[in-house]
Amino acid sequence: MATIERSEDTLRLRATLASIAPGTALRDGLERILRGRTGALIVLGYDKTVESIATGGFTLDVPFTATGLRELAKMDGAIIVDSDLNRIHRAAVHLMPDHTIHSDETGTRHRTADRAARQTGFPVISVSQSMQIIAAYVGETRHVLEDSAQILSRANQALATLERYKLRLDEVSSTLSALEIEDLVTVRDVTIVAQRLEMVTRIAREIEDYVLELGTDGRLLSLQLEELITGVDTERELVIRDYLPAGRRAKKPEEHLSRLEHLSSTELVDPASVAKALGLGSSEHLDGAVAPRGYRLLAKVPRLPAPVVDRLVEHFGTLQKLLSAGIDDLQAVDGVGELRARSVREGLSRLAESSILERYV
Repeated sequence: MATIERSEDTLRLRATLASIAPGTALRDGLERILRGRTGALIVLGYDKTVESIATGGFTLDVPFTATGLRELAKMDGAIIVDSDLNRIHRAAVHLMPDHTIHSDETGTRHRTADRAARQTGFPVISVSQSMQIIAAYVGETRHVLEDSAQILSRANQALATLERYKLRLDEVSSTLSALEIEDLVTVRDVTIVAQRLEMVTRIAREIEDYVLELGTDGRLLSLQLEELITGVDTERELVIRDYLPAGRRAKKPEEHLSRLEHLSSTELVDPASVAKALGLGSSEHLDGAVAPRGYRLLAKVPRLPAPVVDRLVEHFGTLQKLLSAGIDDLQAVDGVGELRARSVREGLSRLAESSILERYV
């Protein structure tokens, strides 16, 4: 659900949001507390650190239920449950986290939740009696839960944006295929496709976060997202493998992907920054010619295993040599018999013909 690289706190926040999404027992309990207007402080984890800051209250060790959580919230103090949300360990507990831990919260309950989350490393949920909000504290992050309708509205806007970007991605990807077949590819053409792929990926990850937070309310959104981004991750890797700089000091595809993911939004719209992340030079190299190895087009040939694709690319070196190879030339590659050689030859010919037609007709 956006990102770039997910930090540990972000991953923990996502896991917490999944556990309190609509349709879960914890979310049911939290909404019951909101409706009852009692407020609550809930620690989602129990260990020696939590025990060291917890005083008073009652030791329960009973199965976790939404109704049980609601009833226990009627008492003052915090509720401590295990991280798997299977059992409620203690209730009516007075939490005393280290007062020297910095917190920007002013309310007693929220400040305690913030400091307890930072000190224990466990998520802490605060339900405000007066403001009628649910806030999740995970590490140094505070996330206020919103109504599903509000999240859905933003998610649908993001989905519409994704559809437009995906349409543009399909256009530039088709153009790149035609240019590859004609051997007219420049660094700029590659960066445009890589740029669009990364933009689509970032928007998709933002929508994934909405889906996560929506829980059962986000099933339809999840299906729409899946339909739009199928194959995008594979395409990103293939583009980088196709144009990976050669040489002893060449980086691995994963390293270039990581560099691309770490580009800021401003850098991502700059072709020179994208080219540099891909290892294809800087602004003065944008109009320089580059030759694809053939991974992208070979991936579109039906029923062609990845190991055979690797051997074909290794044997011929460039897409142009692959396109000009005959049946006998293809059969010289290990694992390519006559039937497979014909399949590759015919597949590449069809792709070449359709790509040219799409561009000029």
